Amino acid sequence: MVLLGIDIGGAQIRAGMVDDSGAILASRTVPTPVDLESFVPSLQDAIRWLLDATALPSGVGIGCKGIIDPDSTRVETLRGSLHFLEGMRLADLLGLPLDIPVFADNAARVALAAEMVWGAARGLNDVLMLTLGAGVGGAAIAHGRLLRGHSGVGGHLGHITIDPDGPVCSCGNRGCLETVFSARAIEGEAWSAVHRGCSSTLTRLFREQPQLATCRTVFQAASEGDEVARTIVDRAVYKLAAALAGLLHVFDPELVILGGQVASAGAALVEPLQEEVWSRTRGLLGRDVPIVEQQVGDKSGIVGAAGLVMAPRD
Repeated sequence: MVLLGIDIGGAQIRAGMVDDSGAILASRTVPTPVDLESFVPSLQDAIRWLLDATALPSGVGIGCKGIIDPDSTRVETLRGSLHFLEGMRLADLLGLPLDIPVFADNAARVALAAEMVWGAARGLNDVLMLTLGAGVGGAAIAHGRLLRGHSGVGGHLGHITIDPDGPVCSCGNRGCLETVFSARAIEGEAWSAVHRGCSSTLTRLFREQPQLATCRTVFQAASEGDEVARTIVDRAVYKLAAALAGLLHVFDPELVILGGQVASAGAALVEPLQEEVWSRTRGLLGRDVPIVEQQVGDKSGIVGAAGLVMAPRD
C-alpha cells in the first residue's frame, strides 16, 4: 500500500509517498504560494512528480492549519497567509482521480493520527497529545477515535485558561496555556531577562540581540546550571503541569504524548513534568499516567498526514 501525505504550511508545502510501515518512499517540498491561483498548480506539480517517482496512492491525508471538516476536507476557518483556502475542499485541489479517498485535519490531530497507526498510541483507546511549539496544539483520542467535538474544534488543549487575568492570547482569550508554556512564551521570558540585564549566560550570549535567544538555548542554559534560565524553565514546566493535571482529571487517558520542538528537550522537560503532574493526580486517579515523547519523529508532517488514511474512524 502506498499513501500520499501532504503537509500544508505557511512557508512550505511538503508532500510524500509513504508505505504502510510509515516509511517515506519519496518526498517533494515546494514554497507555499501566496494566492489560490498559484497554489493549485504548485501543489499539483509536486503530486505529479511523486506519481512519476512511485505509484498512484491508495489514499491521501492532508494536514493543514485551521478548522477543517475531516469528512469533506473543506477548510472552515483559516487565518493568516493561507486565508485564501477558506471555503475550499482540499480534495478538489489535488488533481487526482475522484475514487481515491482523501482525508484532512489540523496539524495536532495529524500528529496524533501517526501515533495511533505507527507510534506510542497504537492499540490504545484514550490518549492525549500536546504539540509544544511556537504555540501549543492538542489532540485527543477518546474510545479509540480522534476527538473532534460538535463543531470540529475539540482538542485545542493549548487554549484552556490557566490564568483568567493572564496575557491576551492569539485566540482572543486571556491566560491560555500557550501564553505561558510555548516556545514563544519561554523566549519572551528570556528576552525580558536579557533586556533587564540579569546576571545570566543568556545575557552574556544575547546582550546585543536578545531576540536570538531560542527556547532550545534556554533549556540548554538551564541544564548547565544557569539560575535565570532554570527559573524560566521551572516556572513554565510548573504551569504546564498544572494544566495537564486538570486535563488528566477530565479525560482520564491511558497515556500522554508530547511532540513539537519544545518536547525535543527530552528528559529535561519530561522528568520534572512527570513528577509534578503525578503529585497532583495520584489522589483521584490512583495511578501515574505515563508521559512520553512522540515515537513518530517526522518533522515534515508527511507521515502524520498519511496516518489519517489508516486511522480508525466512525
